[in-house]
Order: sequence, then C-alpha cells, then structure tokens
Amino acid sequence: MKCNRLLSAFTLAVALLVTTFAMARDEEVNELITEHWAWTLKQSPVFAGQLGDRTGDGKLAKVSLKQHSLNHRSLKSFLKKANSIDAKSLSKDAKQNLDIFIRYLGDEIAEYEFQSHLIPITNRWGFHMYFAELHKRLPFENAVDYDSYIGRLGEFTRYTDEHIELMREGIRHGFVLPAVVLEGYQETIATHIYEDATKSPFYTPFTKFPKLLSDSDRQRLSAEGLNKIASNVIPSYQRFLEFMNVEYLPATRSSLGASALPDGREFYRHRVRKFTTLEISPEEVHSLGLSEVKRIRAEMESIPKGLGFEGNFDAFLRFLRTDPQFYPSSAESYKREIAFILKKMDGRLPELFGKLPRTPYGLKEIPEYIAPKTTAAYYQPPSGDGRTAGFYFINTYNLKSRPLYQLEALSLHEAVPGHHLQLALQQEIDDMPAFRKYNGFTAFIEGWALYSERLGLETGFYEDPYSDFGRLSYEMWRACRLVVDTGIHYMGWTRDHAIDYMEKNTALSRHNIVAEVDRYISWPGQALAYKMGELKIRELRSLAEKELGERFDIRKFHDVVLGSGAVPLMVLEENVVRYIKEN
Repeated sequence: MKCNRLLSAFTLAVALLVTTFAMARDEEVNELITEHWAWTLKQSPVFAGQLGDRTGDGKLAKVSLKQHSLNHRSLKSFLKKANSIDAKSLSKDAKQNLDIFIRYLGDEIAEYEFQSHLIPITNRWGFHMYFAELHKRLPFENAVDYDSYIGRLGEFTRYTDEHIELMREGIRHGFVLPAVVLEGYQETIATHIYEDATKSPFYTPFTKFPKLLSDSDRQRLSAEGLNKIASNVIPSYQRFLEFMNVEYLPATRSSLGASALPDGREFYRHRVRKFTTLEISPEEVHSLGLSEVKRIRAEMESIPKGLGFEGNFDAFLRFLRTDPQFYPSSAESYKREIAFILKKMDGRLPELFGKLPRTPYGLKEIPEYIAPKTTAAYYQPPSGDGRTAGFYFINTYNLKSRPLYQLEALSLHEAVPGHHLQLALQQEIDDMPAFRKYNGFTAFIEGWALYSERLGLETGFYEDPYSDFGRLSYEMWRACRLVVDTGIHYMGWTRDHAIDYMEKNTALSRHNIVAEVDRYISWPGQALAYKMGELKIRELRSLAEKELGERFDIRKFHDVVLGSGAVPLMVLEENVVRYIKEN
C-alpha cells in the first residue's frame, strides 16, 4: 500500500514536471511572438495607431533600401529563434502558433530575397494611393489626432523619396513592371496635385473640427496642415509624377511574366507556394485550372439551354454583355440593389454559423481616381480598435460594365458571409496572438470568400437563372485565374491570349477582363489563392459530411473553419480532421 502511494506520488510529480516544462516552452513561443509583434508595430506606425498604439503618432513607415535590409536581418533572427524551439514539447495551440509563425516569417524573408520590394506598386495600387486615403481611416477627435496627422503630412516627403529610391534600384536590377499595365497610371498621381492646397482632399479634416477644439487650436492646426500640404504633400506628388514620366515608364519592360525577371521562374514558384500555402507546382495549378474550367463550363452551358435561348454559348455571352436590362441605370439604384442583397443574407446567417461578429460593416464607393483601373469591388477590414467598421467598396465607374446578374455572388464574397464575417470574427478571437488576428493567408481569406458565394445556393439566392449564371461565371472567373496566371507568368502567354481566354469562358465585361488581366500581370501568383482555397474548403466539408453523416452540423463545421482565423490550408485540414475525430 505504501509502495503504491509512493508510486502515485512519483507519477504525479513527473506529470507536474512535464506540465511545467511544457508550459515553459509554450511561454517561450508566446514571448517570441510578442517580441516580433512589438517590432512589427514599430515598423508600421499607422497600423499601430489604428490598433490603439499611439507611440508612432506623426510618423510613417520607413521603407528605404537600408531599412528593408535591416528588416530582413531582424526577420531572419526571429526565424532562427523560432526554429530553435523544440516543437514536440509544446501544447497543441502553441505548436500551431509556432508553425504558422515560422511559415509567415519564411514567406516574408523569401519576398525580400527575391527582391519583390523593388516593385512596390501594382497597376491598381501604390503608396501614393494608400496615403491619399489615410485621412479617411484616422480619428480626428482632438488636437493630438490633428497634430499626428500633420506630422504624417510632413513625413510624406521622406516616404515618397524612399519609394522612389526602391524603384530606381528596381530599374538598375531589371525589377520593373510591364509597360502595358501602367497605361493611364499617371492619373492616380496627378489627381492629387492642386494649385490651391485648400482644395486638396488632404485638407478635408481641417474643414470640420470637433466642437471641443478652441478657436486658437483650429487656427493653428489649419495653418500647419495647409503648410504641410502645400510644401510637402503636393510637391511630393509632383516629384513622383515626374519620376514616373521621366525615369520609370521609359524603363518598364515589354515582357509580361514574372519569369522574365531575374531568377523569375524560381520567384514565381515561390509565389505559387506563398499564395496557395501548398507544395504545388505551376504546372499542376495550370492543369487543375483547365479541369475546373471544363467542369464549370458544362454547368454554365446548361443555363441558356434551360432558358430556351436561341444561339450558341458565345451568342449568350454577347447577349448578357450588351442587353441594357442586365445593367444598372444609376449608381444609386446599383447601391440599393446591393444593400437589399446584403440585408437578405444578414437574416440567413444564423442558419449557417453558431458565432457571428460584433463588428458591423458598411458600403462605400471606390474613389473616382482609382475606379477606372481597379476591380468591381473590394473589402476593407475593421480598424481593430473598434473605431471603424468593415467596408464593402463598390465600383460605380462605367456602370455599363457592372452586370446586375453578378451582384449576389459579388456581395456574398466581399461582405457576408465572405470577407467581413471571416475577418471581423478573426479580430474578435480573444486568445489569438495579434500577428494572427491582423494578418492571414490569402488562400484561406479568398478561398473562404469564394466558398461563401456558393453558400447562397443554400440560403435562397440565385433563384433567377441569370443570377445563377452570374455565380457560375464568378466561379469560372476564379478557375480561369489558375490557367491565366500560370499561363502569363510561367508559360509565356501574351496579354491578348489571356484576355481572349477569359472572354470565351466568362460573362465578365471586356472592361473588367482587361482590368483583371492587368492585375494578374502586375501581381504574380495572388490570383491563384481564390480557387485553390475554395477547393480545399469544399474538399474538407465533403470529408466531414461523409465521416459524420447525420451528426454533421453546418454551423459547427463553419465555426471550426473560422475558429482559428486565416490559417495555411494544411493547418485548416488538421483542424477539420481533429473536429471530425472528436465528433
């Protein structure tokens, strides 16, 4: 009896020792991730401010060549520390955090080593566009907020010069964008050059002050703000425009694909791995895309037949692209249609999810100066500090290219149950490390949004055959991306080849197709994430339905999928397999 008690005490002591050791290892992971996050916020003062960390007030990020080199060194140091931790001794959650952290660091390090920072703009985005929207995302509640904004206006001179430094280095090393995707790009810069600085959108915060500010504060802040806009911001835009016209545009390349860049084929293979989070080759992605296009095409062709349409598939596409009944008469009617779709889906969300986000979302129009060159819509996540909701931005430029039959799929993708629901929930997960709350993997984020389009089939959407064709066309669009992106960047496709391929297989307007193809050209690999992520989520749902049978609960399944935030697809698979085993 005494021996048994001694044995039990010894067993308990060993268990406590093992638990204590595991907790110590978990804490080592937490401390490293916390250290990295503090470093991240220091490098990103605007983002830090949006999360409530005001230590970087008045500052913009440093993006010089020297700073990129220092950041690379820091990231390698973090990765070395992460790799030194014995993962076998960690708890399940700590191991998952460490695995994701290592993957994230590895992707960032590879991006630097492939010199992607030397191309800091795409055909649809750039630092000058980001900065132009800054005043819409910052708080203006007191003099401290205004002083911080004024400081950032002054920092824009350095910020611009450092981006020009990166792009000059890109010219020297052959890391430049293709010429064709930058046609008309100057307008995104010239639109911010004003003779009268009070007419600049940057002056907007000084036209309406909060009531608590005194007259003397208002006069001081207005004068200082106007001075920074006139002496720093506008001249910086002028300097950037001159650089683009005189130096960058003449140096752009005639080739299209990433393969034409130095070490370009290996760079693109990295991008495929980064944006799909899978160990898969460009050739395999291309083949999968062709298979998906063939499958979806058969479903699409059944719809005009069901409608009794007289004519072939190409004639049906021409009908959809040209008949006025399928296009909005005004921007207001377009927005009303979107709002109705979203409110309808809001009412169906409890059928699909056990947990819904607290943070709301709203609708906004894409700014006029970027609308012609950008896509049909995009989503902007909540700020993270509770001050700003998520926003679904819609493009009201050239309404004749905005078909109504695609609105249900588009809206379910960008807002609910797509991007807003997923990203707002992610920010609200209490015990998740901050680097996971406010980052993520594109394959999961965009894969979830594409999967969300399909959820409309289960909740009373796509009852109109044209709308269902729009859904299929959107799915086809993402399948075509697998073919077109790999075609351009790895297989030598021309721009016309890519445009023709999408025109033959989707119902997108030519305007949208051209804008999309140019986006793929300027952002290698990103377009692969959507379909690859959606296919994995659908595969895992089929597995759960098969294994669980009558015990399968769609609400629980979705809560598991979204419960760990935007993770690499293999981590998602581990989570779902564990859920199946436990149920």
